[in-house]
Amino acid sequence: MHHHNFADKVVEFNTNLHYSGTLPSDFEVLNPYLNNPETLSVMQQFYRKYYSDYDQRKFIIGINPSRHGAGITGVPFTDTKRLENVCGIKMMSARTHEISSVFIYDMIAAYGGAEKFYKEFYINSPFPLAIVRKSKGSWINANYYDDKALFSDVKNFMINSLQKHISLGLDISEVFVLGKKNADFMSKLNSEAKLFAKMTVLEHPRYIQQYKSKEKDLYIDKYILALKKMNYLNDDR
Repeated sequence: MHHHNFADKVVEFNTNLHYSGTLPSDFEVLNPYLNNPETLSVMQQFYRKYYSDYDQRKFIIGINPSRHGAGITGVPFTDTKRLENVCGIKMMSARTHEISSVFIYDMIAAYGGAEKFYKEFYINSPFPLAIVRKSKGSWINANYYDDKALFSDVKNFMINSLQKHISLGLDISEVFVLGKKNADFMSKLNSEAKLFAKMTVLEHPRYIQQYKSKEKDLYIDKYILALKKMNYLNDDR
């Protein structure tokens, strides 16, 4: 019997994901792994490809999956296009394009490619399932911090999820939080639950793509400088 490697632990975490807490009436939680059987298989292929080892990784923290990104592929910031073109994993049941995914994969390419990047980093969200809100009769993407009542409903589940992620084998001396507002809420959780030694905040990929796309290369450089600065001390490659 082999010890659970990093990939096994992530697959186990995702497979057992279940939100049973309360929610304000106009919000709903979507579990991508229950909604589409192919999501489960694609997610497993991804983690087995890049995470089948016992290495420690640094933690990059998003907000919560969107319906078109990880809400379909089960892989954070990864739409079906990037999943197929970069990671070589084809999804038959869905075609998605998500702007955050475009930025993250351009940054990953600049970092040195998916294999190098995923060997050093693990990305997930403090609320690991998609959240939608009822608006004019249809459902739209929501963030866990959009509503006070929503945040207080999901807060303990978030702390619990973050603790489980940390136990996968993450380096928590410095974590990278995507989005300024996300970071405000993460520091609340952090002061309560004492999860991370240091938080470094980076602009959220969606914000960069929507409002700063002309300066995209500057933001990619900013990400890479932040993510690599730890390695100068212990990088012997």
